[in-house]
Amino acid sequence: MKQAIPYTKQIKQEYPEVTTIWGGYFASNQFQVCLESGYIDVIINGPGDDVFPRLIDAKEHEKPIDDIENLIFKNEHGEIIKTKKQGLLDQDKLPPLPYDHLNKFYPLNRFLPKTILGNATLGYHSSFGCPFTCSFCAVVPIYNARWKGQSAKRIYQEYSKLQEINPVDSIEFHDNNFFVSKKRVIEFAKLIMNDNIKWWGEGRIDTMNQYTDEDLDLISRAGCKMIFFGAESGSDEVLKQVDKGGTQTAEQIISFAKRLKKFNIIPEYSFVLGFPGKDEATVMRQINDDIEFIKKVKKANPDTEIIIYIYSPVPTEGSELYSQLQSAGFEFPNKLEDWLKPAWESFDLRKNPLTPWLTPKMVDKIKNFETVLNAFHPTVSDLRLTPKKRKVIRSLSYYRYKYSFYHFPYELKILQKFWLKYRQPEIEGF
Repeated sequence: MKQAIPYTKQIKQEYPEVTTIWGGYFASNQFQVCLESGYIDVIINGPGDDVFPRLIDAKEHEKPIDDIENLIFKNEHGEIIKTKKQGLLDQDKLPPLPYDHLNKFYPLNRFLPKTILGNATLGYHSSFGCPFTCSFCAVVPIYNARWKGQSAKRIYQEYSKLQEINPVDSIEFHDNNFFVSKKRVIEFAKLIMNDNIKWWGEGRIDTMNQYTDEDLDLISRAGCKMIFFGAESGSDEVLKQVDKGGTQTAEQIISFAKRLKKFNIIPEYSFVLGFPGKDEATVMRQINDDIEFIKKVKKANPDTEIIIYIYSPVPTEGSELYSQLQSAGFEFPNKLEDWLKPAWESFDLRKNPLTPWLTPKMVDKIKNFETVLNAFHPTVSDLRLTPKKRKVIRSLSYYRYKYSFYHFPYELKILQKFWLKYRQPEIEGF
């Protein structure tokens, strides 16, 4: 946003005849404020593999674009037009990405960082979309509960081709939901079994709970070391409120964390605190309950990574949650440049969402608990934390964590900022 907004605005001012095109989650979810800015002409609302070249062709030959799918734009009358959604393309039929050509200009080793997984970690998208409709997720409006993935064979072919250009020893699968198809995952695990590769992906607890012990053992032996899950809340009532869907329950969240421990796969659970409630007392009770639930998860499986977010609205229009937000008085910025203000940057990082039902006391409670939690159970993904540093910070936070004393943990914050230089994977990645 810090680059896209000023560059697009300046380009439009200096070259008004140029057609500016945006895409991605922000533009698709906030299309109205983008198009009202006056310097964004067209938004690609979903995958652009097919529609982008067709849009370019239409613009070059001055043809109408109304029949091109996945577009949002203003017509000659100033009305916002959303064209129909295109079905997700067969990922195996798309041309392979030209990594060898790219390597001539931007050496791939620059994009293979050292992480907790390995010394050269490849970031890869093998599928798009998700078959669920969680009302707090930015993926939903773009894919409408659809999912399409490359075959296991295609993934392995792409990975093998990359190995010839620049060897990798680990993979981060950034799919919205890598584990949707058990058949695909098991086949991929068998293909990569003897390659000594470590990998990470994102999934759903209720989906993966249907994998057998034999399945989980297989993917573990094939190098799967950590899986990210959206646990969201330890309250079945809240899970229903936010339309988590599926069969996930609070009990399942804990039992599955225990189950993964048997296979040496680290569950990475994200929790979202601060969902709207009928009154202030309800919201605070939900926060307190989730804090205690998180501690139960850590007791069940201490290796569980915990990621904490403060709820930042990305609701699906027409959903019950969206109606609750409007009733509570929450509004997104009505001017695109406002998204560059520090307050909305914090919103985007899901650390201070500016929602009217969250009081400063609630935000402080969440952040202070996070500080204590990260001190007593520091993330395994921070390579800079030495055993000595882990021991010191854990000792200093012991009584706070044990007796739920989270007020003013300044001694921990100072150590995390200046001595540990603690990394938060939820905003910095691995």
